[in-house]
Amino acid sequence: MDSSLNAARRTRELRRVAEERLDVLVVGLGATGAGAALDAASRGLRVAAIDAHDLAFGTSRWSSKLVHGGLRYLAKGQVGVAYESAVERGILLRRTAPHLAGAHPYALPLTPAVSRRQAALVMAGYRLGDGLRAAARTPRRLLPGPTLLSAARAHTLAPVLKRDGLRGALLSWDGRLLDDARLVVAIARTAAAHGAYVLTRCRALRLTGRGADVRDELTGEEFTVRAKVVINAAGVWADALDPQVRLRPSRGTHLVLAPGTLPGLIAGLHVPIPGEVNRFALVLPQRDGRIHVGLTDEPVDGPAPDVPEVPDEDVRTLLEVLNGALETPVTPEAVAGAYAGLRPLLAADGRTADLSRRHAVLPGDGVVTVVGGKLTTYRRMAEDAVDRAVALADLRAGRCRTRRIPLTGAGPQPPGVPARLTERYGSEAGAAYELVKAYPEEVGLGLTEGDLLWSVLHEGALDTDDLLDRRTRIGLVKQDRERALAATRDVLDRTPHL
Repeated sequence: MDSSLNAARRTRELRRVAEERLDVLVVGLGATGAGAALDAASRGLRVAAIDAHDLAFGTSRWSSKLVHGGLRYLAKGQVGVAYESAVERGILLRRTAPHLAGAHPYALPLTPAVSRRQAALVMAGYRLGDGLRAAARTPRRLLPGPTLLSAARAHTLAPVLKRDGLRGALLSWDGRLLDDARLVVAIARTAAAHGAYVLTRCRALRLTGRGADVRDELTGEEFTVRAKVVINAAGVWADALDPQVRLRPSRGTHLVLAPGTLPGLIAGLHVPIPGEVNRFALVLPQRDGRIHVGLTDEPVDGPAPDVPEVPDEDVRTLLEVLNGALETPVTPEAVAGAYAGLRPLLAADGRTADLSRRHAVLPGDGVVTVVGGKLTTYRRMAEDAVDRAVALADLRAGRCRTRRIPLTGAGPQPPGVPARLTERYGSEAGAAYELVKAYPEEVGLGLTEGDLLWSVLHEGALDTDDLLDRRTRIGLVKQDRERALAATRDVLDRTPHL
């Protein structure tokens, strides 16, 4: 079946969902919900997945884009969580998404604030993490081992580091996504190719245990979706649909620095947070020239907003930590944008930074709720949720197959296509290139109107927000968004005639 998602397919499948009785209804189209739809559909079940907004609307698009091996969890003694992360990282890098995920180097500068004892402990942790890589059978050619760098070599990778007192750096490698939202789009499209109905702008009003009452947010029409079991994968909004779930969300903020702010930066940076033993700020150079700096971990009280705001205090905190390692401080004027995501952590006592990232699958009356976890382990979370749903509803289904199902775009790379297209589209780059050549007008970040058209025709984008905020990340910077808005509207107006 075709993997393309678009407005016409949505209209057709919306009618079918209202008429049929499904095996599984998934609520939420972040990474875990889209993963559950793929898992269930690939087992031969009749599946629909819905979201009140868009693909990757919530937490999944606000990550650090890391595909990490769980080193932080290992430091806290959570060996099982760390190993699970390492295994899932290897699956993404080797089999399911090698076009979207790859290795990236990270340097931890050995400044006077990092004692020799602390440096030795961190290096020991890196070596344990490399042991996890080996245990997960991820080859070293995909993830090199850790090394100690001289001060001169550290400056080659990160010329922005303070020179005074710098002893060198610890270099480690981990997985990295080109774009977290594009991973979700690829998962959702792969689910659609296996027969799942993937429907955005469909809000679950109530879960009944026999399906859900749903409203089409584009028309206001309400209807009932009948299903033998429901998987609640609504993330930080899961407790609104399942009152038995108690969440304690935490806010993770990232700053977006304008291109040229940290000239010559090749590697990412781990900058130790003063007063913390195993917590670091992340400095993440992007392919578009921007720099992302994160990550806060602050508890959030009250109902989860659709789009979290970034408080000024988070901006000040991240800049203070960053500037402690830089030769020339970054001023607030260099912060071109910022974003925050809410982690759906299970409620417990203590700081949110110390809460376990282990996911939980909670069965109820015809509803299975999956919460917690992290982006790297979305596939395993989905597998566990579908296993529980199959058992709860006594469905006839095979075992999970998603360890070996390549996501859309993961096939052989086409020759003669610009590198930026193969990085973005993988095996679909050749087809996308035809649209780019036909519509070459640039809209921002090196993207063209052809790229936007591809997202409307094949990736389920329905409006300007979908295009600027999720299929691309142009919208992270207000000025870039405003410059691209007119062209984006033209693309949407043109699409019905193609």
